[in-house]
Formats: sequence, C-alpha cells, structure tokens
Amino acid sequence: MPCSIMDERHAAVTRQQNRRLKRGINSMEWGMANRMAQVIQSDGHALFLPVDHGYFQGPTRRLEEPRRTIYPLLPYADAIFITRGVLRSSVDPDNSKPVILRVSGGTSMIGKDLANEGITTSMEEAIRLNVSAVGISIFIGSDYEKESLLNLSKLVDEGEKYGIPVMAVTAVGKELEKRDARYLALSCRIAAELGARVVKTYWCEDFERVVRGCPVPVVMAGGPQVDSELEVFEFVYDGMQKGAIGVNLGRNIWQNDFPVAMIKAIRAIIHQNATPKEAQQLYSSEKGGE
Repeated sequence: MPCSIMDERHAAVTRQQNRRLKRGINSMEWGMANRMAQVIQSDGHALFLPVDHGYFQGPTRRLEEPRRTIYPLLPYADAIFITRGVLRSSVDPDNSKPVILRVSGGTSMIGKDLANEGITTSMEEAIRLNVSAVGISIFIGSDYEKESLLNLSKLVDEGEKYGIPVMAVTAVGKELEKRDARYLALSCRIAAELGARVVKTYWCEDFERVVRGCPVPVVMAGGPQVDSELEVFEFVYDGMQKGAIGVNLGRNIWQNDFPVAMIKAIRAIIHQNATPKEAQQLYSSEKGGE
C-alpha cells in the first residue's frame, strides 16, 4: 500500500481514536478522568513499560536487579506497570512517572496453573501508593475463567468507587497458541463489558478485528517471537495503524542489548508516527551511545 494512503489511514484512525477517547474521558468523574489523562498522553497514545514479570517468573533475565533495569528507561515511558514490592524497593518516590500497579498474582511458572490468580493488593494500598491505575490478568477459556473474571469485576467496583481505572490484561498462561484474532477479540470485549477502562492484549494477524470489537482503548503487549528489532517495529507500527493507542512492552525493550535505543525507537512509532524503517534508523543511531 502506498505510504500516502497508509498515512491518511493512520490519520483517520487516530482522529477516530481521539474523539472516542475524549468522549469517554469527558464522561468520567474528575478523578478518573485525571488519572486516565496521566497514563494516556494528549495525543491519545501511550507507552507503558511493564516490569512486573517477577511476580510469577522470579528474577527473569535482565530484570534480576529491577532498579538497574528501570532507571535508564523511565524517562522515555509514559507509565510503568509494576508490583508494589518492586515499586517500593526500586523506584524513588520523587519519580514523576504515573504508576499502573499490578494487583493480581498468587501463581508461578513452576506451579500447576498460571490462570489460578487472585487479587493480591487492595485498593486501599493502591491509594496509599498514589497510583494512576491498577492492572489485573484475566484468563478466558481456562479452568479459572470465572474466577479471573469475577476478580476483574470486583476490582472494577473498587476502582470506580475511588476513581482509579482498571487495566485488564488478556493473559494466555503457557498456551501461546491462543494469540489469534478470534480469541483475543473475545477476551478484550469481555474485559470491556465488565468495566475495564483499558485493555492490554497481544498483537496478532487481523489485529483490527480485535480493536474494532473493543469499545475501550487497547494497548499491545508482545507480539510473535521475532528475530530482529525491525520485526518488533513492524508489528508495533501495524497495531498502531489498526487502532491500538500504544504498547505495554517489556522484554522486547529491556532484554534488548541496547534497551534505551529500543525504547526511543518504539516511542517514535507511538508518538511521532515513525515508520518501521525510520524506527530502525533511530535505533541504529542511538545504540552507539549506550
């Protein structure tokens, strides 16, 4: 497709997103609207940096010492997705970035079923930590589907009471083959129906089908296993063209050999509509400085 047509399509999608987002924010109470505006920037886009992986993976590669991973990347993130323990131990209180607090857990990679999560952190604790939003995983199609959806509903009730938005994460546990448009569209729609203000889901082929069926903002988690930075830039760009408002990317950034260059390049796609080629050029020029 010619670049001019792609640019026009992206501009139209962005205008539609921003109108929908502003209508939604304007209908919210002040506290909820204010917190949503903290995590989603004025252009309607967002780059969330998740560093919550240790809650079920332990000290995963290049997140063994969270403070060392987080510190150089924080200036380029719009918000950070994190557990209360790592927030308190590894992020200074004078940090000015909004916090999305991971509040679900209770399982691990070596346990029987990752889907058997519960709510691990109260809304009162979220208020004490002055967070901008909270995040919880849901497991559609698992043995614990009902429990995870009731957890989401309970959290939404609490969030609406205190003006704190809830981000639902459409988790697939260890069953990565579930990352197709039909499954993810179903999961995202259910999350929105139960009151999530934002949904985090995986990029997939036919991603526009996922976004079209979800009436709240969608941010992309990781996509398929890829072998190069360019392939990451390509799926991020594709998802943005098809209606995502941004990303919630962790390992694709902080497990990269040049994480600052990587987050700068992805940020250019999110907030400057850079193409994959332009992002690759930026990455190549920036990595020499790390």
